[in-house]
Amino acid sequence: MGKLRADAERSMRAIMVAAEDVLSASPVATMEQIAEAAGVARATIHRRFASREALIEAMEVTAWREIWEAVQAARPDTAPPLVALHQATANILQVKPAWRFTLARQIPLSAEAQAVQARVMGQCEEVFGKLLEPGADIVWARQVYLALLGEAAHGTPPAIESGQNPDALATKVLDTLMHGVQRRA
Repeated sequence: MGKLRADAERSMRAIMVAAEDVLSASPVATMEQIAEAAGVARATIHRRFASREALIEAMEVTAWREIWEAVQAARPDTAPPLVALHQATANILQVKPAWRFTLARQIPLSAEAQAVQARVMGQCEEVFGKLLEPGADIVWARQVYLALLGEAAHGTPPAIESGQNPDALATKVLDTLMHGVQRRA
């Protein structure tokens, strides 16, 4: 039974990876095009996902769970705030590029993905609350941080794909966030 479950999970993952690639290139791609890219029959996709929307919802839940795990791996509750933010940034930069299409929505389709996204944003704001001066606009800091993170992961060209190490890129993102773009003396 475990082997069947593992095979089913690999199949679902392969379908989601193919869907991410196909939908990134063409957001109106059909389930047939996704099945072809995944190397499976259309019926296989329909057995796993009732509809195109169900597939996208599953992708969103998976992507946001991976982001949550990346954030939690940085130990935001126990590590010093700047250390946690740096590690979370480096971790996210290793996850986010694989989900360009899926993470493009401000609000995910499914309630489950929305809940995970809200936990991620809450954790981010909690770290900023520890890091920034009292009275700082934490929501604005989070929005600027997310914009920098998005640019690093998905800009033209994506900085993460230019061969920069995620740790070095995380330093660049946080230096820009905390000090702006001026060169320090």
